[in-house]
Amino acid sequence: MLKTLFLHPPSFEGFDGGAGSRYQARREIRSFWYPTWLAQPAALVPGSRLIDAPPAGITLERVLPLAKDYEVCVLHTSTPSFASDVRVAEKNMNPRLLVGFVGAHVAVAPEASLRASEAIDFVARNEFDFTIREVAEGRPLSAVDGLSYRTDGRILHNRERATLEDMDRLPFVVDVYKRDLRVEDYFIGYLLHPYVSLYTGRGCRSKCTFCLWPQTVGGHRYRTRTPDHVADEIALATTYFPHVKEYFFDDDTFTDDLPRAEVIARRLGKLGVTWSCNAKANVPYETLKVMRDNGLRLLLVGYESGNQQILNNIKKGLRLDVARKFTRDCRMLGITIHGTFILGLPGETRETIEETIRYAREINPHTIQVSIAAPYPGTSMHREAVENGWLQNDGQALVNARGVQISALSYAHLPHTEIFDSVETFYKRFYFRPGKVAALVSEMVKSPDTMRRRLREGVEFFRFLAHR
Repeated sequence: MLKTLFLHPPSFEGFDGGAGSRYQARREIRSFWYPTWLAQPAALVPGSRLIDAPPAGITLERVLPLAKDYEVCVLHTSTPSFASDVRVAEKNMNPRLLVGFVGAHVAVAPEASLRASEAIDFVARNEFDFTIREVAEGRPLSAVDGLSYRTDGRILHNRERATLEDMDRLPFVVDVYKRDLRVEDYFIGYLLHPYVSLYTGRGCRSKCTFCLWPQTVGGHRYRTRTPDHVADEIALATTYFPHVKEYFFDDDTFTDDLPRAEVIARRLGKLGVTWSCNAKANVPYETLKVMRDNGLRLLLVGYESGNQQILNNIKKGLRLDVARKFTRDCRMLGITIHGTFILGLPGETRETIEETIRYAREINPHTIQVSIAAPYPGTSMHREAVENGWLQNDGQALVNARGVQISALSYAHLPHTEIFDSVETFYKRFYFRPGKVAALVSEMVKSPDTMRRRLREGVEFFRFLAHR
């Protein structure tokens, strides 16, 4: 094996990206996802090392000297961070180091990515786990499926790699977490701390036009690990990290396969762990109860909009009445919900923004996240925006210099400035209500740990609004 470094590069302060998370920007409060997409191939390459610079606070000056000790360096990149990541690669002082980029951004545009800098020797397209392992084995780049690479001034593209069907072929990522990361460095506002997140499958059956991963890397078939494989990894994780308070399954939609979700839940119940996951707002009461009875604490739910036509426009495949019933069921069962909403989606108006704010206040999830519609290259929404002339500055910038998300979409009836400003309005009208304030204060009074955390997050939240 070639000595291989997996790097989530330093970026602007507070940048998460999680080497694969959905929200590649600074969030309202300090948030860092695990670099699972890098940990997976790192687990396939003996003797490798994973450095997740942003949450560990590792600067470029500390990273650069490490290059001399490695033969291959794999950087995870994204559309918001690509220019910065290229600059990191260009500062490499080891002429023998083979530098490769992975991630949805290069999967969508491998040729343009390689032409961006001669410092990039190759990019691995789509699912890159076994692609990277074969590079680390020292195979000729020309013999590695799923690779685009530079040779003699030319850029060549190998054939596509076959989609991974047997997901149990992937080794456990918690071994890499234990070896290379500090779980205490990872924070998510709505998850207990410390937490651990991982994937139990890839792909999503939903067809949401804005969602990056199913349209670029994961696909629309939900390919899953067996319940025993998942439970065995969680059991191992409990021995590695006895102080971890929660496990989060970051599958795009863990509840896409309801019978499997119930089987996994029962296995987790026997382990006695607290866990959470992504879910669509259509899970039936019976399944919710099985999951709740077996350790489920929280669901991360993408409501997106309170306007049915906008949900139809983005092919969400969800009815507002179904989402309302689902939310009532969760409340009845004592399942906490962190709800996510997106402003500026196709069809958005001042009236639909108001409608969504009213809807969020009505269904009243415990906490919320409000994002701006981000037209990532490779998505249907990006193609739609190009065709209709909605992109601001050609849509190249999704975050500003400080890493705060900006609106890349602008409509004749709703300029990008109004979309941007509406995020703050949404947050204030949702949280600054007597009932919501009372609920959060009551939660804090019951737990000193929660009190300390919420006070810190409150300071970060107001600082975030000021930076916007």
